[in-house]
Amino acid sequence: MSEIINQMIETSGIANLTFNNLFMIALACLFLYLGIKKQYEPYLMIPISFGILLVNLPLAGLMTQGGDGSPGGLLYYLYQGTNLGIYPPLIFLCLGAATDFGPLLANPKTILLGGAAQFGIFAAFFLAVLLGMTPQEAASIGIIGGADGPTAIFLTTRLAPELLSAIALAAYSYMALVPIIQPPIIRLLTTEKERKVKMQESRKVNQKEKIIFPIMVTIFVSLLVPSATTLIGMLMLGNLIRECKLVPNLSNTLQNSLMYIVTILLGVTVGAKADGDLFLSVTTLKIIFLGLLAFAIGTAAGVLLGKLMYRMSGGKVNPMIGAAGVSAVPMAARVVHNEGQKEDPSNYLLMHAMGPNVAGVIGSAVAAGVLLAFFS
Repeated sequence: MSEIINQMIETSGIANLTFNNLFMIALACLFLYLGIKKQYEPYLMIPISFGILLVNLPLAGLMTQGGDGSPGGLLYYLYQGTNLGIYPPLIFLCLGAATDFGPLLANPKTILLGGAAQFGIFAAFFLAVLLGMTPQEAASIGIIGGADGPTAIFLTTRLAPELLSAIALAAYSYMALVPIIQPPIIRLLTTEKERKVKMQESRKVNQKEKIIFPIMVTIFVSLLVPSATTLIGMLMLGNLIRECKLVPNLSNTLQNSLMYIVTILLGVTVGAKADGDLFLSVTTLKIIFLGLLAFAIGTAAGVLLGKLMYRMSGGKVNPMIGAAGVSAVPMAARVVHNEGQKEDPSNYLLMHAMGPNVAGVIGSAVAAGVLLAFFS
């Protein structure tokens, strides 16, 4: 009887707990708290955190690879959708169906603001290389500056899969912190007069323009940066399904059911790659620091180009909309709108900020394609 009890104890998870397991379980609980209590990107923070929790419970074998006739763990098989780059493009397909490119088409010059905000990606890339990281690792860290979680996951699985969990958590954490990170940068770089600028109402975009846009963007970007075709193609297909208005059931499914299904699969499998050895390393500190720096520089670059447009337009462009050039849709646009409301409650900047905001989604996908082409 004692032998049976001893065997039960020896084969229990408690007896096999390591310091790394305990640390990662505590970290998972912290992120669950942030996702549930603080509502930091809960749709992804909760499944990612629970994935970290599951994979760090000893002997559960959820990420065990199958072989020799024995089945692998559940999360190992689900993770192949992340590993093979399936889930992020599906997220882009759903995102396209939920995105209105009308504000961008109504004011095409705002695409420049979306491009300027990607400067943070490349600034962080070069700094990461100077800090001794490989070009593949540096590219994966730099893409955090685009504030686009699926793009960061897609690129990292291609270039530096060992950093996947740390980069995904950093990317979604900074996306959730957009309302905290961006306002001080905006106020630092703009004057009260600039923040009070009221922009003229944009022209009405017709349906034909909205249908042609995703087709032309797909052709142009794919010919220019072929490696960006996967993300851009799925984004624009989703948008075409939305704008043609012939298949409303498909559009509704993409915006709701499929989006939530893929989100939970992506989140829990990204969390399942959380390695305690990685999180307790200098590399993680570099990722946290460089990711924040990339995001801050991207925001600043967008605002500075906005200031240039303000002066060139004779004061008709509110430079704050440049901060929405990062692709955290629609949070960054809401931040800009709220900052404008603080200065003047009658100033409505939301739709003007949505132009550079959706342009940022395209910009981050193109930036990822460029990095993938160079360092794959």
